[in-house]
Amino acid sequence: MLETGSKEPEGANERGSKRPKRGVPEGLWFRCPGCEQPVYRKEAERRLNVCPYCDYHYYISARQRIAQLLDEGTFEEWDAHIRPTDPLGFRDKKSYAERLKEEQQRTGLTDAVITGGGMIRARRVAFGVTDSAFIMGSMGSVVGERLTRLIERATRDQLPLIIVSGSGGGARMHEGILSLMQMAKVSAALARFDRAGGLFISVLTNPTMGGVAASFASLGDIVLAEPKALIGFAGPRTIKATIRMELPKGFQTSEFLLEHGYIDRIVPRDKLKTEIARIIDYCGK
Repeated sequence: MLETGSKEPEGANERGSKRPKRGVPEGLWFRCPGCEQPVYRKEAERRLNVCPYCDYHYYISARQRIAQLLDEGTFEEWDAHIRPTDPLGFRDKKSYAERLKEEQQRTGLTDAVITGGGMIRARRVAFGVTDSAFIMGSMGSVVGERLTRLIERATRDQLPLIIVSGSGGGARMHEGILSLMQMAKVSAALARFDRAGGLFISVLTNPTMGGVAASFASLGDIVLAEPKALIGFAGPRTIKATIRMELPKGFQTSEFLLEHGYIDRIVPRDKLKTEIARIIDYCGK
């Protein structure tokens, strides 16, 4: 025991209440944008980046979608050598060439789509996925060219075609009419694929908007969507400001569109791979 008035032994502060508290490491938790509950990141990742409370489907990258949907080790990327250029010398706050370089460094992508071949539950498919992280997944010349080549290869090799759309942007304004024409080019390739008897399964995720929604994303023989995905052409604020009318609640969600016949089925992320394989078998492809 210490005598009255005596000093605390040296080093007691380190063992006592004045020791700095250990904080929670950054990034372990985040707030769900759907229900605003705090979510443990590892639990969300275990659930394929889906909220454990409200089933909100978080953004995942194109590479993550490939890993989730295709059998491990089967994906072979096609046409990765096709790279974007700056045909118009476009500049807003920065030049388009500079923007492309920054986006490529930030995302690890060369453009907003990855295409290739792979297996889904041992079924050979032609597979494409767009990524909203790269200039909002907008449709530039490279996106259109890669998708067109993917569709043509699926036609030639008689493969089921799967395209997962996660694009918040439409035609990429930085490329002007060269970008806008990609909608027609990809749609024409799909028409030829359809005439050849091909099966196209289109998967819509949050968000699927603009020229992507107005072209190839809506042309599937079977159109699937993730729950609560935003799907449409113009955004709800733009529409409301244009027509000056109150819009139905949730009118651009996958649930609303299923009710009105725009899509065929809503499939949670953890069941999507099995559902695609089942459709391929059902259609005899």
